[in-house]
Amino acid sequence: MAAPPPQSYPYDYLFKILIIGDASVGKSSMLLRFTDDSFDEHIQSTIGVDFKVKHLEVEGKRVKCSVWDTAGQERFRTLTSSYYRGAHGVILVYDVTRQDSFDHLAQWLKEVQMYTPGNGESVVKLLVGNKCDLERKVPKEQADAWARSQGMLFLEASAKTRLGIRQVFLEVVKKMLENPELLQQAIPGRKVAPTVQLRPTAPSLDDDDEGGCC
Repeated sequence: MAAPPPQSYPYDYLFKILIIGDASVGKSSMLLRFTDDSFDEHIQSTIGVDFKVKHLEVEGKRVKCSVWDTAGQERFRTLTSSYYRGAHGVILVYDVTRQDSFDHLAQWLKEVQMYTPGNGESVVKLLVGNKCDLERKVPKEQADAWARSQGMLFLEASAKTRLGIRQVFLEVVKKMLENPELLQQAIPGRKVAPTVQLRPTAPSLDDDDEGGCC
């Protein structure tokens, strides 16, 4: 395991986690529930990319999670693709009441493989069936089998009822803490080579702990 950084930072590791999936599967609601423990029935669709920060203590390590909520609409794909760069974890979300949102997961996974190192093998991936409090159209066994075939974790959750939301993010963080390569990348203050980003640009991960939207 990589050595913790000097105590000049109030956290040991800074992880970038993306939430991806079709529009209206509940990505923004999951983010809001995790960071603010709130739920809004009338939350608006994300325009481009939004992010929030959450501090956790996991297995004795102080972790700062910068969680990025990417728009699911097709017209934003060219914008959100730039935000895969530097990600340590990716949460793929579908709506258990919508078979089409599950069927589109293969395309989302292709994007992960295209835009992250090692054909997607260098990031932690977790599949989430959201809205499990409602009548399902996607069998849990079907989703579990697909996740296993792709080598990723699988959980069901409900942003509305809180069920499973914290566990989703804790599982991702725990898996990242087990990966020495990701830990090395996540040391705060580590110098990284600049990357070209599409405009508009998003705030740096080390900016103030306020959410932002581009």
